[in-house]
Amino acid sequence: MNSFKMLCAAAAVIFALPAFANDGVQVSDPYARSMGGIGASGAIFMQIANPTDTDDRLVSAASDVADKVGLHTHVAGADGVMQMVEVSEGFPVPAQQGHSLQRGGDHIMLMGLTRALKDGDMITVTLTFEKAGEVVVEVPVDNARKPDAMGMGMGHKHGNMPAAPSN
Repeated sequence: MNSFKMLCAAAAVIFALPAFANDGVQVSDPYARSMGGIGASGAIFMQIANPTDTDDRLVSAASDVADKVGLHTHVAGADGVMQMVEVSEGFPVPAQQGHSLQRGGDHIMLMGLTRALKDGDMITVTLTFEKAGEVVVEVPVDNARKPDAMGMGMGHKHGNMPAAPSN
């Protein structure tokens, strides 16, 4: 095998691996969805694993595709309607376990998109963990992706923002 082919094969393996923060958290299966064009909102979902012996916590996220990026979850309001709320303390990622960011649950919210996010686009998000530090993740936009079993596409309220699409 010539050196060009070996280099291409090595690059393919590297890009196929999940994102790692040193020997800390690992991110897999990231994807984003948007709910409109410029100025609208979107969300990012992924699996976070912590194979270390130390608890960690996702404390913030940042991306240049939105004016504001926050950690959000869904809670049932007094009227039984699911509402989206910011989680200022972040999401725990226990040692030897993981944390799922999924539709209908914990997720990264993109507010005030600076550009339209179309299927196949790649966006960069920087996750900040208490222990692992910053982890940069390339996230594909997949507006057609169906919800998983936990994120059943439930409608929700978030101030004056439109509800997320149900599919």
